[in-house]
Amino acid sequence: MKLLIDADFIVYKCCAAAEDEIDWGDDVIMVISRFSEALNSVERELSKIKNNFMWDTPEVILFFSDSKNFRKKIYPDYKGHRNRKKPCGYRRVITQLNERYEVVRIPELEADDAMGIYATFEPGNIIVSPDKDMRQIPGRLYNLDETVEVTEEGGMRWHLIQTLAGDQTDGYSGVPGIGVKRAIALLDKDGYTWDTVIKAFKSKELDEDIALMNARLAKILTHNDYDAINKRVIPWLPATASDGADSGTAVQVETT
Repeated sequence: MKLLIDADFIVYKCCAAAEDEIDWGDDVIMVISRFSEALNSVERELSKIKNNFMWDTPEVILFFSDSKNFRKKIYPDYKGHRNRKKPCGYRRVITQLNERYEVVRIPELEADDAMGIYATFEPGNIIVSPDKDMRQIPGRLYNLDETVEVTEEGGMRWHLIQTLAGDQTDGYSGVPGIGVKRAIALLDKDGYTWDTVIKAFKSKELDEDIALMNARLAKILTHNDYDAINKRVIPWLPATASDGADSGTAVQVETT
């Protein structure tokens, strides 16, 4: 068993806490990093996580987001409000971690996507992330409070919920006025289908193209959504009658 850890937020948090400023006067302020403190803090956070699985002495793999993001090709304003630079020492800490752990970063993908691809390609490992988006990926998820089992159907359903609800943190809106609770209520009532999603968007005078854009932004990749040979994302599509699936049911469709 391996722990697939979203290390982005851990390193960011620890490095930000270890930042300091020196005011040299004459409007000159220098930002510095207490590097050893930041690195030690990251190691403590990783130890806390591993201690929850002491019976199995798990191997740890750290996942980081690439500096480029394929979702910006879908929607240029994706995470557009996140303009803050990485905290001081961030890249140096990752360099040190790379010498101690296996580190995974896939070009143009976020850590979430890299974990989703790895977890579905090699089932039986545990994803470690507080991000609710990871409830799309079948398998075990440790959200830093508890370990839950995500089924394939449950993952598909959560993707549709996220499509409707959007994610203000990531900068895509879903259906205006619909949050997670309302999305769940609507899908429970009308069915977890693409038709239900389209109708919800159309109720706000938004067409299917907007719905599809939100679905692709919301989708956390699995190994079926990524062409590892050509290193490209396979765009998510809803099912159609020609796919052999039930009409209206949302599934991933691999295209070549």
